[in-house]
Amino acid sequence: MGTGMFQAADGYDRLIGRFLPSLAPAFADFAGVEKGSALDVGCGPGGLTVELARRLGAGSVSAIDPSSPFVAACRERVPGAEVIEGVAEALPFADGAFDSALSSLVVGFMSDAQRGVREMARVTRAGGVVALCFWDHARMQGIARFWRAAGRVLGISPADDRLLGLREGELASLLEGAGLVDVRATEIVATADYRDIDDLWSGYTARIGPIGQFVQTLTADQLDAVRIAVREDLDDPDGPFTLDAVAWAARAAVPA
Repeated sequence: MGTGMFQAADGYDRLIGRFLPSLAPAFADFAGVEKGSALDVGCGPGGLTVELARRLGAGSVSAIDPSSPFVAACRERVPGAEVIEGVAEALPFADGAFDSALSSLVVGFMSDAQRGVREMARVTRAGGVVALCFWDHARMQGIARFWRAAGRVLGISPADDRLLGLREGELASLLEGAGLVDVRATEIVATADYRDIDDLWSGYTARIGPIGQFVQTLTADQLDAVRIAVREDLDDPDGPFTLDAVAWAARAAVPA
């Protein structure tokens, strides 16, 4: 694995990917993925792609992501799957090419989420399933703790509290707006284990997502102050400990 690819995938794994072993199977269950072909939109380093390949066989799975390092990592982690670089808003697949299309933890970062979901619907066959999930950051304990600590010591508001998909009903509205039917919604609780505060902190400083971008703007003293505040917010900072994360999920069918 190349250095850049390793760093990007490792950083994602430290902040978000460690929740995927519990989130991905629950999300695939909710989407009803049992047979046929599936597309993973915004696959990242492959947390959901791995689960889809386990269920369907790698040859029945395609994945797409705009990040070259993530595409390379996903290809290495899911050999035999079709993994390409591209965006949700312009999927390079034929109409009705898949039995299901899933997007995990992505819609809030799409440049045009409604267009992206319409594209997912277009490449899914009639009667097939389109499914979305995205964190409720207020109930993602690791993310919430960081912003709570930063708010206490620096007086700032979360940099990611306006992302689409964070609030109840937003994913279902996207599916309805794409003309899909039989819309259903639920919540999924995922968990991640940490050795100690250092293990948790390594995700915040991994340069991934809004937290990673924000951390790069802080001075060393500010960063130390936030770390101390995060530590104070943990029941057992010396660990080990487990944190929960709640994701909104919604699924719908392509009209016949």
